[in-house]
Formats: sequence, structure tokens, C-alpha cells
Amino acid sequence: MTVLSRSLRVAESEAIAYRRTWRGTVISSFINPILFLAAMGAGLGSLVDSGSGELAVPYLAFVATGLMAASGMQNGATDGSFPVMAGILWRKNFIGAISTPISPSDIIYGRFLWAMLRLTFVLVVFAVIAVLFGAMEIGPALLAVPPAVLTGLGFLTVITSWTVTQKDGLSLSTLFRFAIVPLFLFSGTFFPISQLPGFLQPVAYVTPLFHGVELVRKIALPGVDASVVTSIPMWIHFAYLLTMVAVGLYLSTRLLDKRLRP
Repeated sequence: MTVLSRSLRVAESEAIAYRRTWRGTVISSFINPILFLAAMGAGLGSLVDSGSGELAVPYLAFVATGLMAASGMQNGATDGSFPVMAGILWRKNFIGAISTPISPSDIIYGRFLWAMLRLTFVLVVFAVIAVLFGAMEIGPALLAVPPAVLTGLGFLTVITSWTVTQKDGLSLSTLFRFAIVPLFLFSGTFFPISQLPGFLQPVAYVTPLFHGVELVRKIALPGVDASVVTSIPMWIHFAYLLTMVAVGLYLSTRLLDKRLRP
């Protein structure tokens, strides 16, 4: 068996498991984005648009594009945390897998392939919902799906590499409470980076979600000005996220092998 065929077997096992557990992800993957769009976009957005805001696009469009990248982050972070811990400590299916020709690196690559498929499905659904809300046009919305998927894969790989070093699930809750959730506030998801205090703006520029939000926004809302996006070239955002994926994959494979085969 080749590395690809073994990785595909792992991806297949993830898909089979998801058929039994998908109901538990409906709220986080689909219902929450709808509620955010309705409350923050259509609700609060009507007040922002009627005020003296300086945004060149409706607030609904601004929030929808930010939430698209944030949804990729949240789903990627979730896939890279609790399911990985379950495979090592709780269900121990990773330990069972390596007693077969499957290696730790096959587990990482297989979960990566499965996450890519799941993220694509979730974000296509999000894009369609945003179009139905009138936040984006269908063409640019679908073109913005790959950057949002890339954002999710960046978080998946990096958080996976961190999770395989942890001893219990308490650290995962801490991660979401003090790292993932605050990223919403420093990424431009709900308001432009320019509205942050000057000393915090450089912090935003180095956060991964910021680069995902910028990419999605520049593609989904072509021609927007500096009130909506920064002047940072798109290739920098792509390079940042691709580097994040590459480093995350490298560390995940090495650290999982070390964890399962001490």
C-alpha cells in the first residue's frame, strides 16, 4: 500500500464515523453562522449602516466575509483538538490503527484529507447562506471558499501538533477560551483593524485569522477600499497560511509518531 492509499483509508474511516456523529456538529457548523448573520449582520448591521459608519460596503457583507473565514478557523480548530485527543487517550483508535500497516503520518495525512472535504462542504453551505442573506454575490462567494478552507486547514494542522503533546482535555478547553475565541476580536471579523488602538494593530497583523479574513474579504468583495481591507498584498496572506499548514503538518507527523511510538 502507498502512503496515499493508506491515508485515504484513514479519511474513509473518518467519513464513516462522521455519518454517525454529524448531528452533533449541526449547531456549530451551520446553525451558529446563520444566527451570527441574522443578529450581527442583518440586525446590528441595519443600525451600523444607518449611522455615520465609514465602511464602503454594507455591514452585513463585512461581517459575512469575516465569519466565513472564522467558521473555517472554528471547524479546523475543533477537528484538530478533541477528536485527536480522543484518538490518543479516550477512544485510543490511533493506537489501534498503528498496529496495522497504518503509520502515525498516515493518520495525520488522512485526517487532513477528510478535514479538507468537510471544510469545503461546510463553507460552501455558509457561502450559499450568505448569498441568500444578500451579503455576497454567488460567484465571488464560491471563489472565497478555498481561502476559508485554507484558513481552517492551517488551524487544524497547528492545533493537531499541539494537541498530540497534551496529557488531558482540560488544556483544550483553555485553548479555545483564551486563544481561539479572542482571535475573533483581533482579526477584523466584526470591525476593521484600523479601529483597534494603534499599539494593537501590529498584533492583529500577525494573527492567522486576520490573514484568512483578509483573503476571503478581498476575493468575496472585489474592489473594496481601505475602509474594508488593508493594503497588504494577497500573496502574503496566502504565504502565511500555506506556511502554517506546512509547519503544522511537519510537526504533527513527527510529534504523533513520538507520542504513539515512544
